[in-house]
Amino acid sequence: MKYSKSEAKDYAREHMRGIWAAALNPFREDFSLNEEGLRANIRHWVDDLGIAGLFIAGKQGEFFSMSLAERKRNFEIAVEETAGKAGTIMSASDQNFDTVLELALHAQNVGADYVVVHAPVLHFVTYPDDIVYNYYKTLCEKLDIGIAMWSHPDSGYLMSPELCARVAELPNIVAIKYSVPRDMYVRLSHLVGDKIHVSTAAEHDWLDNIEELDWKLYLCSSPPYQLQTKNDQRMNEYTRLAFEGKFAQARKVRDSLDPVRAAFAASKPADKPQAHGKYWQELLGQVGGPVRPPMLQLSEEEKAITREALAGCGLQI
Repeated sequence: MKYSKSEAKDYAREHMRGIWAAALNPFREDFSLNEEGLRANIRHWVDDLGIAGLFIAGKQGEFFSMSLAERKRNFEIAVEETAGKAGTIMSASDQNFDTVLELALHAQNVGADYVVVHAPVLHFVTYPDDIVYNYYKTLCEKLDIGIAMWSHPDSGYLMSPELCARVAELPNIVAIKYSVPRDMYVRLSHLVGDKIHVSTAAEHDWLDNIEELDWKLYLCSSPPYQLQTKNDQRMNEYTRLAFEGKFAQARKVRDSLDPVRAAFAASKPADKPQAHGKYWQELLGQVGGPVRPPMLQLSEEEKAITREALAGCGLQI
């Protein structure tokens, strides 16, 4: 641990900044974890693209299809390959609380910077606030590592800004990935100030959130390595300009990526987000591979549509 529990908020305020990306996990044709491919991707993301931190073993990484041992190994590889050059936040999310705790302790013990835990799915509950608060409170009591909340519709409810602000008072809560409508994360940003980082995965809103809400952290999805290459780093560029207060220049650079965003979105078939993302990665020279069952693979026709979309979008390979 690089900080104590009481220092977690201050440490994250200083070090948890910039663009953080959620890692897709490369699998081999037999569906085993492609460790060499994952290491190569991480080196590319950090060394070539300058990504500041990686979100490991989340929904993008198909954690729901991975064993506990594989998820732990995922953490270890990420810590080894980032090696102080980039931050790590490990997804310890699971429906079983003991599994969440086991994963979070492993992340803490192998040298991860933070963990992220999504709000649990709750059954037979009408008013979830006290239960969810107690969920994070119990985690904070058992862990020293900084914890990011994560609220999204998959839980069956959304944490209110007021509940998030209440949880943010706990000593080692450092951030939230808030996958909610913009009015909700705007309200939370005003409620918590700089007590914790508030972020969302919508890349197209990132610049506006820097300018209007003084956000310092993009946490996080796959655009940092899907909309960028070693030779074309416009997301990094508009972020740098925005952090320097050059918002008009930043907006021009951001808007120049619209054809890339449109190509990615238009070529992505319904219900195949990871498969499409991995194939797009392969076209950019990264390691992709298949998705694990029960997720659906791309058809050859869908691959052809994706190739055509990338070729015509203006992203420099």
